[in-house]
Amino acid sequence: MAKNKEKVIYWLELADYDLDTAKAMLVSGRFLYVGFMCHQAIEKAMKAVISDKCKKYEFPPKIHHLLKLADKAEILTALSTEQLAILKELNPLNIEARYPEHKDMLLGALTEKECKRILLETEELLKWIKARL
Repeated sequence: MAKNKEKVIYWLELADYDLDTAKAMLVSGRFLYVGFMCHQAIEKAMKAVISDKCKKYEFPPKIHHLLKLADKAEILTALSTEQLAILKELNPLNIEARYPEHKDMLLGALTEKECKRILLETEELLKWIKARL
């Protein structure tokens, strides 16, 4: 069981690092990456929950879809309407932030005000996910 605890800590440390990176991106005005790093933080927190449930030596799936990860973490049905909404909002930011054809569209939508809201909601969701461990 100690091996699982190490994996959980590993994923949570990465989630916290990514959230701190999102905050740094907000301060520097790199709004596209605020959303991307918020997605990463939630993805890694869910992988911590999955790791906590996994048998020894198993790894979380190599997927990035937040709703599928929430299902695998067995927390999907426990999410509130607001939490589901932020997952749905963050989900495309993982992929679309990586492709040039989507960046212009995202840059127009991710204003400073919008990024502050996304960051706050991500922080709240991250706390909620951690409380499940």
